[in-house]
Amino acid sequence: MQRPNLIFILADDIGYADLGCTGARDADNRPADPSPQLDLLAAAGLRFTRGYSNSAVCSPTRFALITGRWQYRLRGAAEEPLASAHGDKILGLPPEHPTLPSLLRDAGYATALVGKWHLGYPPHFGPRKSGYGEFYGFHAGGADYFAHCDPRGRPDFWENETAIEQDGYLTDLLSRRAAGFVERQSAEQPFLLSLHYSAPHWPWLTRDDREESGRIGGFGKHTDGGSLATYQRMIHHMDEGIGWVLDALEKKGLADNTLVVFTSDNGGERFSNNWPFVGQKMDLLEGGIRVPLLARWPARIAAGGVSDTPNLSMDWTATFLDAAGVPPHPDYPLDGRSLLPLFSQPGWKPERDLCWRMKHRAQRALVRGDWKYLQVEGVEYLFNVTQDPRERANLREREPERLAELRAAWDAWDATLPAIPQDSKVSLVFTTKDLPQATF
Repeated sequence: MQRPNLIFILADDIGYADLGCTGARDADNRPADPSPQLDLLAAAGLRFTRGYSNSAVCSPTRFALITGRWQYRLRGAAEEPLASAHGDKILGLPPEHPTLPSLLRDAGYATALVGKWHLGYPPHFGPRKSGYGEFYGFHAGGADYFAHCDPRGRPDFWENETAIEQDGYLTDLLSRRAAGFVERQSAEQPFLLSLHYSAPHWPWLTRDDREESGRIGGFGKHTDGGSLATYQRMIHHMDEGIGWVLDALEKKGLADNTLVVFTSDNGGERFSNNWPFVGQKMDLLEGGIRVPLLARWPARIAAGGVSDTPNLSMDWTATFLDAAGVPPHPDYPLDGRSLLPLFSQPGWKPERDLCWRMKHRAQRALVRGDWKYLQVEGVEYLFNVTQDPRERANLREREPERLAELRAAWDAWDATLPAIPQDSKVSLVFTTKDLPQATF
């Protein structure tokens, strides 16, 4: 069989229930449909109810996704998230480290990143130093949708290594470039397209909000703007653009043998809907790490499937390499696990532990099947997240042996990795001085 094309679509800070197919609701709690294209993709493929991000904040997940390994192995991923580090020689993805795009490139794939990089700044780091043949997007953790600048107001829009100026709404520009990349591909050479949107990350701007972009001047985290309607409209703009990419696949006759995956880098933020979970971005509660996850590959995945097999972002690195028949680098064994068996057996559920740790609030978590061990600021919790997805019934006193078993498993996993560096930083978008927050 011909090697498949691979498209990985990563939304930024989208919540578990922000898609129509995962339960989106409007401000009056009525069913909403901000994502008709993604809903169709889910119906034509496999929807995952227990897709987890490798971290509750963006850049650590991106380190795990591009390497297929625990992000904690790399110093840059200890930042929560990677803040402005222009010129820094340490805080980024080392160009010599094998990556999903570099391994596929070396196996004959065309590779492109359209959108957000957030894995270190030039001249020491960059997408084309780590395996992407083409780059069109931005380096920082966020971007203004009209000014195309980073959160500090500095221009940040690039084509390969060249700074560019291009008028337009950023989500649309990324979507059009991604669709154009597909249109330029030959049926003789497979490709990897990483389409990493900024949407629906702040600032809260739709296509109609150019004036609001001017008001905030490209600066800040937009704690004085936005609404649920604006947020859902931003998702709809992204969804429409994904439709353009999928249409390009159809027109090229490539849809049948292209694996398309959609997910988020972490749980949702201010305006997102993480129902039925509690917590949000920066929390190891389910709301911070349980993300929407969809996969379509008509040649291999039956339509209309649903899987409750727990999995992590970095599993998709292993899955893409497996699908392409490309082995990992022998000196950098993967920590992720290929999910190809799920495509023919949605009930496939290997025994494994999914683990997390964060400097923020000294958080620890481990998921094993239905059970979850959680520690926040030294306080331990034990939840059955299948029976109690809202993590409201702490079972540590009722199940002391299970608590001890999962704690020991987390300790054993943690001992295999470098310690969290003392000088790593936590950068919060807002605190209670800016906006009220629900208690834990």
